[in-house]
Amino acid sequence: MSGFGLPPKGEEIKAIVHQRLRQAMAEDGAKVTITWRDQPRHLYVISMPVEMLYFNPDTHRIRAQRTLDPERNKAIEQDPWGQEAQKYLHDLLRKRPANPDQTDPDYTALMDELDDVGQREPGIVSPHGILVDGNTRAAALIDLGEENIRVGVLPDDTSRRDINNVELSLQLRKDRRRDYSYINRLIAIDEELGAGRSEADVAKDFNIKLATLQRDRWVYRLILDAIDRSKTDDGTSLRLIDFEQHQEKLRELHRDYTKLATSDPDAANRLMHSRLAMVLLDYPKTSLRLAAEDFHKRYLESRLPEELKPEVTASEPASVPGIPGTTLPGQSNDVATTEALANQLLRAKAVATDGTRTTAGQAAEASAIMKKARETFDVAVKLAGQNAELVKRQTAVPERLTDAADYVTQCANEFAEAKAKRALDEEAFDDALLVLRESLDSLARQAGRTFTAPGEGVAWLLEAVRTK
Repeated sequence: MSGFGLPPKGEEIKAIVHQRLRQAMAEDGAKVTITWRDQPRHLYVISMPVEMLYFNPDTHRIRAQRTLDPERNKAIEQDPWGQEAQKYLHDLLRKRPANPDQTDPDYTALMDELDDVGQREPGIVSPHGILVDGNTRAAALIDLGEENIRVGVLPDDTSRRDINNVELSLQLRKDRRRDYSYINRLIAIDEELGAGRSEADVAKDFNIKLATLQRDRWVYRLILDAIDRSKTDDGTSLRLIDFEQHQEKLRELHRDYTKLATSDPDAANRLMHSRLAMVLLDYPKTSLRLAAEDFHKRYLESRLPEELKPEVTASEPASVPGIPGTTLPGQSNDVATTEALANQLLRAKAVATDGTRTTAGQAAEASAIMKKARETFDVAVKLAGQNAELVKRQTAVPERLTDAADYVTQCANEFAEAKAKRALDEEAFDDALLVLRESLDSLARQAGRTFTAPGEGVAWLLEAVRTK
């Protein structure tokens, strides 16, 4: 177990494991198949006292949630097999990924299933008693007062890397009922890439497209950057878990940002900072879509109260090392202003949600800033929505005609085909043309009242329906 460390009772557990493995082999007992170092491996299944085994301190299922309590997380880092650390892991396994103050409904459902029908699938354990797969099942069995858990046993030369690989391969099977949370999945992907694996290989293991992996890497970097920008002088900052419920919003942000960045990087950055601010203010994604690149300048800037108007100056052009006389343009003032507002809200959000480093007065002040920002954004979002509806109505009429033209073109193609096959219903076709004429008559009357100087298209319509 190089680089991982053994539990204090690891050798004692290993002796019991080997004894029970010998019995399972003698009886040719049940087996479970896993992917072991890129090859299928059949492991014998044994029964072990669940209280004797150790929760895996490195499990990706609760990687982001571990950091919520710095003191208890420190216990995991210093003594992962100690009673305090193991109790913290047990507590986190019960909780909702997005809100560890609440019990996860999936955990409750798992307990009900185990209580009703027992353990259906075996977990996986290292020879020294570290749970590799089945951490949540073990927690539920302990809470139910069950004494034993069925587990497959990994080979004696299991390393920390092996434990990580087996956990991921089992988690990513399609039959797993309790998936990693979004943030913990991003952490797992980042760690795999950090280990030197290619994006293509990691995407294959996670059963996602390469483009999806690259999008999620972009989102993860955005989240880490936002956390860094949220840090205050006393070390308060946002946490990974604070972005757990914003998966779809951030994915849409990536889509719109990358599309815009190819033609106008400054506009893309304005859009990104405005939408990040709206994520912090808990707007739904339908509202975020209203925040285009001009949202701050057009709807927000003039309405911001003084406490939300940070003073910024455009950055100076940056020289390019090794190329004398060459500079890169600095950040524009519009981008700097939009970013400064997002930074202010990031810090306020961090202070308002932190329950350890901040005083009650600081938390109240930060909450007041977030409330004032929400009120200002509400007005801006309403105006942007009204404008979007206006634009939609303006484009709806010509789009309807374009759709109608597409149908008429398709009708012409099918008319020729029906005629060639002698399948044309001439009477029905004639009746349909009369319906079309009535529709065109109605449209022409509306257009005739509207346009005093009709263009070519409107003139054609009026001429086409004019009674001879």
